[in-house]
Amino acid sequence: MKNAIYPGSFDPVTYGHLDIIRRSASVFDELIVSVLNNVKKTPLFSVEERVKILEKATEDIPNVKIESFSGLLVDYARARDVHVIVRGLRAITDFEYELQNAQTNRLLSKGALDTMFFTTSLEYAYLSSTTVREIASFGGDISGCVPDFVEKMIFSKFGIPK
Repeated sequence: MKNAIYPGSFDPVTYGHLDIIRRSASVFDELIVSVLNNVKKTPLFSVEERVKILEKATEDIPNVKIESFSGLLVDYARARDVHVIVRGLRAITDFEYELQNAQTNRLLSKGALDTMFFTTSLEYAYLSSTTVREIASFGGDISGCVPDFVEKMIFSKFGIPK
């Protein structure tokens, strides 16, 4: 069985993330979408909320499994016997950062972990969770960025009726 991990903060999940999830799920037998519990950041949604959001957003994709993790990605991948990491690329600046992470993960895993890059579809190339949060914090229109139920949850977090 060929499986892969798509790690990220997903705070919130965007249509760009969902595009990468759908496309990479068509390549692998199983795709584990893993929400990173990064104690150095203050997220809008808790890890548990992000897991539930992703479960709902991907419920129509049978080979996608949602989990959370903390610590080193290489340790998490080793514990699940996964040898491929999926990452999305929007722009050249993403590539530089992601290439460094891929090389580090390969080194730390002693060559057992590769990274497969998916370029984001053009209609989502501008999207980032940070941008979505910022637009929403001012009550702006994020309907083209996230699923409807996620939009409602984001505005609720900001105390903005929608």
